[in-house]
Amino acid sequence: MKTSSTTRAAMLVAMSATVAFAQLVSIPADQVDSKKVFWGSTAGFEKAGEVDYDAVLKTTPECKQMKKDRIERGTGKYWILLNQATDRATRAITEVGQDTEYDLIAQRGYLASLTPAIAADDVTQLVVSKVEGATAVVAKAKKSKDSKSADNGTRTAKNDSKPSKKAKSESSDK
Repeated sequence: MKTSSTTRAAMLVAMSATVAFAQLVSIPADQVDSKKVFWGSTAGFEKAGEVDYDAVLKTTPECKQMKKDRIERGTGKYWILLNQATDRATRAITEVGQDTEYDLIAQRGYLASLTPAIAADDVTQLVVSKVEGATAVVAKAKKSKDSKSADNGTRTAKNDSKPSKKAKSESSDK
């Protein structure tokens, strides 16, 4: 009986220590800005991350295309590309949230501006890596698709064979 009470006491101490380490943090309801939170719940989280959204956006192929092609701000092409870029950046942030231990990812500086301030790790480089990785996969798939379609349009000796006798006789009858 003595060992079972000792075991119970040890388990109680271990559970208490686990609860102390797994402290949930939340953002006060009056300070929540949903536009600055990209991933997770503001009501309770353990590990927060922050991301430089503008830096992530600039690494998307859509923003690079806007800069390269000098797309004018306010044009239809500009808004389409900007929408695609924000979708890609937001998806990359979500993937980082799903693939890592970060259960809240917010705009850089937002969590530090709260009262009380909440400490957060910078996950910008992780997100940029996701964007660049996804871009490389899409580019590879597109290149593969382009090379297949180019092969379909090439002429081969078999396709360039001489016209059949029937075709020759039809053309000579005219």
